[in-house]
Formats: sequence, structure tokens, C-alpha cells
Amino acid sequence: MPLRHKARKRFGQNFLHDQKVIDRIISSIAPRATDLLVEIGPGHAALTLPLLKSGAELHLIELDRDLVSQLENKLSGYPNVTIHSCDALRANLPELTGHRPFRLIGNLPYNISTPLIFHVLQWSDLVVDMHFMLQKEVVDRMAAAPGSRTYGRLSVMSQFRSGVIPLFDVPPESFSPAPRVQSSIVRLQPLKEPPFDAGSVDQLSKVVTAAFSMRRKTLRNSLRSVLTEDQILEAGIDPGQRAEQLSLSQFAALSRLLTYDTN
Repeated sequence: MPLRHKARKRFGQNFLHDQKVIDRIISSIAPRATDLLVEIGPGHAALTLPLLKSGAELHLIELDRDLVSQLENKLSGYPNVTIHSCDALRANLPELTGHRPFRLIGNLPYNISTPLIFHVLQWSDLVVDMHFMLQKEVVDRMAAAPGSRTYGRLSVMSQFRSGVIPLFDVPPESFSPAPRVQSSIVRLQPLKEPPFDAGSVDQLSKVVTAAFSMRRKTLRNSLRSVLTEDQILEAGIDPGQRAEQLSLSQFAALSRLLTYDTN
């Protein structure tokens, strides 16, 4: 009988075991034999096995070396899987997949989910879609609309690069060990073109980060390090507003001014 792997806190491991949830996730992904799939954090292969049975080519990214060894044994009979023992935060996914379009799947460690999403979105031109298990709070923030309490940097930067579609919630008891938080499945659909001209993603990120760094302050104060009050007015925005009141198009307008100002 194989040894049961003990979840490691430093890797943020919570292993999915609820078969009804697994089936629902696979149904949402709807993998095809012609797909090129990348799964981050396969764990005990709860999603991996049904993904492989679709006939799709599958690349696994796993940091825990003990799990890599177990996966190599468990999946030895499948010719359509490649296991990469590496850190997803440092992995160059296009290189691993031969610069071909791919679909991304992951039960992401909650302690690195936000930086990992930003890391992956840099390849939005190659990513067909993404299905992630995340902390519900993170999904709520990604999908939040202007004016809501959860609207912030993650909302703006996620929606600038992709469609954000929350699918369903997953209770703690679906995992072992059970996390202390509610989880959600989200589908991210990368946009081939940005919805608005922001000059560049880097410039937009600079403006958005500054705007939300002092959430309770007005824009004239929070953006002082990157834009003048006159520039904010030039974008047609009231400097007395707060960051959470601005739409994506308004952030893009501020970003364009920053771009022009630095050239």
C-alpha cells in the first residue's frame, strides 16, 4: 500500500478529495483529446487522472519532490503526461509547452495565488483559458465591480487582461486537510486585445498600485507620486474621488497620461 503524503503547510497544500466536486470541475473544463493542458499543483492527481483519460496532452508542475515521485509512479502508464519538478512562480510555461497555445488548470496554494495569477497573465496571448481553485475571497476580489468593498488592484489588473467568470463555491470539507476558508472555482478567459488603451500594462500597474496603496485617500493624495492633480483633471476625473470609484476605462485614461509624461 503506497505511503500517504502528509500535506505540508509551507507549500500551502490542501488536497481535493470530494468526487462530486472533482466531477463538476472536469465538466466545467470539458477537456478534449486535442487540448494541451498544464496543471499546477496536481497533488494526489484528483484532477490529473480524469484529465488524462480525455486523451489530452498534459504537463504537470509540482514543487514538492515527494509528490513528484509519487506522481511518476502513479502515472507511469500514461504516455500523454510530462511531469515538471519546479516552482510555478518561476516556470516559463511557453518554454515548457513548446510555445503552443495551452489551457491552464490549478488548485493553487492560497498563499501564492495572487502573484501566480499575475505571473501567468503575462502569457495571455498563448493561454486559451484558465480554471483555478482559489480562496473565495480572492475570486470575489477578481470579479468585483467599481464601488464595491472588494474592488481593488487585483480586480482592475485581472479584468484588464481577462474575462473573470466565477463558477461555483467549494466547502472546506472537500479537502484534506480542510482549509479554514471557503474556496471557489473561477474561469479566466484571456483577452486577445485590452479593452482600453492604457499605454502599457506596466504603466497601468504603476497607476493602479499607487491608487490603491492608500485606499482611504483621495486620488490627489494617493497618486501624488505618479500624476499631478492637473493630469487627473485632464483625464476627466475628479481628484477628490477614491480609487475604488474608478472604472477600468478611467484607470486606463490615467495610465495613458503617465505614459505620455514619461516619454
